[in-house]
Amino acid sequence: MPRLQGEDTQAVQTDASAPKILAHLLNGLDDCQVVGDPHLPVSGVACHSREAAPGGMFAALRGHRTHGHRFIDDALARGACVIVSEEDWTPPPGVTLVRVPDARLALAHLSAAFFDHPSRELVLVGITGTNGKTTTSYLLEAILETAGHRAGVLGTVNYRLGKRSWPAPVTTPESLDLQRLLRQMRDLGASHVVMEVSSHALDLKRVDRVVFDAGVFTNLSQDHLDYHQDLEDYFAAKARLFLDLLADGIAPSGLAVLNLDDPRGHDLHRRVSVPALTYGRYPESQVRPLEHRFHRHGLETRLHTPAGELLVRSRLVGPFNLDNILAAAATALGLGLAPAAVAAGIAGLSGVPGRLERFGPESGPHVFVDYAHTPAALAQVLEALAALDFARLITVFGCGGDRDRSKRPLMGRAAAALSGLVVVTSDNPRTEDPRSIIAEIETGLQEMGFPRLSLASARRGERGYLLAPDRREAIHLAVDLARPDDAVLVAGKGHENYQIWGEERLPFDDREEVLQALQEHRP
Repeated sequence: MPRLQGEDTQAVQTDASAPKILAHLLNGLDDCQVVGDPHLPVSGVACHSREAAPGGMFAALRGHRTHGHRFIDDALARGACVIVSEEDWTPPPGVTLVRVPDARLALAHLSAAFFDHPSRELVLVGITGTNGKTTTSYLLEAILETAGHRAGVLGTVNYRLGKRSWPAPVTTPESLDLQRLLRQMRDLGASHVVMEVSSHALDLKRVDRVVFDAGVFTNLSQDHLDYHQDLEDYFAAKARLFLDLLADGIAPSGLAVLNLDDPRGHDLHRRVSVPALTYGRYPESQVRPLEHRFHRHGLETRLHTPAGELLVRSRLVGPFNLDNILAAAATALGLGLAPAAVAAGIAGLSGVPGRLERFGPESGPHVFVDYAHTPAALAQVLEALAALDFARLITVFGCGGDRDRSKRPLMGRAAAALSGLVVVTSDNPRTEDPRSIIAEIETGLQEMGFPRLSLASARRGERGYLLAPDRREAIHLAVDLARPDDAVLVAGKGHENYQIWGEERLPFDDREEVLQALQEHRP
């Protein structure tokens, strides 16, 4: 479990973490078979054997590479007295087996029960979709705080509540860690929690037994196809938030907030059984822009909403951020927040770490760092910058290793469509050869008639691409080649502060490299 950071870093201890009787934890868990004493006191719950403790419960989860059943002996050696498993197994004396058909669902149920169902005490919003989750969560956090609420956030950048934060190893934590975090946030005074909900989390039942008051769908485009079978499987995972979790009767007042600019939003709108609030540019959207203006320092828009027209100003740049603003505004209004708080909260958000984050002097060059790592996200960011009339767009990006290979040429095509110069580099190559990844990206660039350039040609401002496998060198090269009114986009990693080479995670931060490059290459 990530350690709390910020002021008051002492871990929060609550009655919810006191020992619980096993039979009470099992109440409501269907199709479980108990072999042994069902009345044992359970001191804690673990799903990694190294975290098992005396008097605790160990859930043996099926993973992609191995099965938790292999680690039962280790958990027992550490003092576990209850084992949750899908496998038939004869427990030794003093140990109780809880056999279940789905260990992940059981872990979600048991974790929620162990921490006394914290989501029932919170107003909880889940945001899912390929792009826009993080910015929408920041916007909602700002709106809620403006309205006087204490809001926690669980997402890609970090898990946080006010000045306190926890590192975020994954977008949506395992159900055990999630329930612990929700309990800690509630006991620290949170009234609301905004959570990014990944497709992995939905597929792996990390958010089952969480009571959502609202679910937000942003959009769907190609991503994570190394994990999901295809785009339909990917969408089916996302749809669980609306068709299963919001509609399972646990939270009958749940609200589905749906983007009608995306065909999948229309699909969900037809299928959901809970109340829906729609947003987008689509004419029938309940929250939609009546007019808008984009500029280099943000945007202005006048919104039609069920609460009346609303004038919104934001320091976030680009059309895709208007989409995020629509999502946040619709959700906030659907939760009953005042329109004035919605407008003030959006206006008060200065930016989001690694989301079109701007660096450089007003005189240029203008450098932006963004998390865009899908073809659709990269295209959206480039379209936003292209609309701001920079002299030339220089794009630095790569693709992750050991991940969906089919998107690599698509990323190349997206970059070539609007960039004057592309610098292809590495981005978490993991165990793959970076040169092989780059070669697959080149395919897409060349399909767009984008030629490979010499450095001299790039300095003359010719259109094409360069190869710089070392990401640090690529960033410095792009900044060095940029003229005062050029824009440089460093895409793919955003807020991340590491590069993964092989099995090793090495320190690396695009933002720090950009600042250093600007310092070294200033005129």
